[in-house]
Amino acid sequence: MLLLESPHEPAKLSPGVRRVTFSLLNPRRDREILRLALPALGSLAADPLLSMVDTALVGHLGPAPLAALAVSVVVFNLAFTLFNFLAYGTTAPVARRFSSGRGHEIPGFAVQTLWVTIILGGVATILAESLAVPLGKLVGADQEVLVLFLAYFRIRVLALVPMMITLAGHGLFRGLLDTRTPLLITVCVNVVNAGLAYVLIYPAGMGVRGAAIATLSAQTAGAMLFLWRAAKRLRPLTDTFDWRPHKGPMQELLVLSRDLAIRTLALYGVYFLSTTAATRMGTIQVAAHQIALDLWMFLAMIMDSLAIAGQALIGRYLGAGKSAEARVIGTRIAWWSVAAGVVFSLAYHLAQDLLPRIFTTDPEVLATIATVFPFVILLQPLNGFVFGLDGVLIGASDTKYLAQAMMLSALIGAGIVLAALFFGWGLQGVWWGLGALMLTRAITVGRRFWSGRWVH
Repeated sequence: MLLLESPHEPAKLSPGVRRVTFSLLNPRRDREILRLALPALGSLAADPLLSMVDTALVGHLGPAPLAALAVSVVVFNLAFTLFNFLAYGTTAPVARRFSSGRGHEIPGFAVQTLWVTIILGGVATILAESLAVPLGKLVGADQEVLVLFLAYFRIRVLALVPMMITLAGHGLFRGLLDTRTPLLITVCVNVVNAGLAYVLIYPAGMGVRGAAIATLSAQTAGAMLFLWRAAKRLRPLTDTFDWRPHKGPMQELLVLSRDLAIRTLALYGVYFLSTTAATRMGTIQVAAHQIALDLWMFLAMIMDSLAIAGQALIGRYLGAGKSAEARVIGTRIAWWSVAAGVVFSLAYHLAQDLLPRIFTTDPEVLATIATVFPFVILLQPLNGFVFGLDGVLIGASDTKYLAQAMMLSALIGAGIVLAALFFGWGLQGVWWGLGALMLTRAITVGRRFWSGRWVH
């Protein structure tokens, strides 16, 4: 049993009750959280810049290329978010092995994860290439927008396997309590992407194709760097590397990741639906929605740094049998996440006139963005709470509950988005749906955390 004690009035303990001191400030644990979260923040902030750089550069080519990119980016963000279980599903198991004296098992686990990424990524690439045209039409692209979508999509889809290797690499190093290595690699990837994209889009005159080639090249380089660093880091943990695929361990990994994949698919299904609805409202609406959603996702990825710290630390403490410390860390993750949300909300409020102009100068698009940007601003503290506790529950491997809670949240959010499209509520109605999604998630994960049933 866990007792939270005031620093001024020590509580009387009954037999079997473990004392854990909690106060508003807890420097030792806060340093522990921030030591992991700050480098993770940098790498997470850099990851969505791949799409944001493309959006900023392509946006100045006109509304049609921007709309085509919006449709493409939502598909790739779907793939990134769906396969993110490779990172989340790797972090906690590696952290538990690391803290329980089973570090020698980590290289074998990493090899099987690599095989899963290659197999899943290869299948996904073949399917995406085969279904490119119907996929574009499904999300509402037609005529010029469809042509530009296909020009971008067919090239960038080749980066699926490198992207998945990168995700698994993030999870491996997070589980080893190393968030600096992913940061350095991600910075390199984004520098390559930004420089190459500018050269190919403008001086070379390749337009959206240039953006796709730049992103493919950068993500492939990132995957190679992760493989090199992982091999160097894991070699001292084992005498021999067994590079062969083994059905049993791979099947175990897929079963462990199943609930995370369901959770992720349900979440991103709502984002996908929101862009589809905006696309059917018109080119101006989907261009505005894409910019607002990019800015929303940028902060989501930044605040997920605290969730990543939660995954690694909760996995470490539970692996070591320290459940009381895990609960205190979880509480502090939640408070830090809400505080971060408040700071980012204020920053977006102060920069709300400047930020959209980074992506477009079209007056109609800017006017439409202004109608939904208050949602982006006001929801950030709630988002922080949700992301933080998500990380805590993932670190505890409480993924079955997360999958069920997410399906409920997605049903509510998707219902409002569809109603907005059917009843003509416009882009604001779509964002009311996204707000309802986050509110339901906050209620469900908050209830689970405070119940304590995730500790095992």
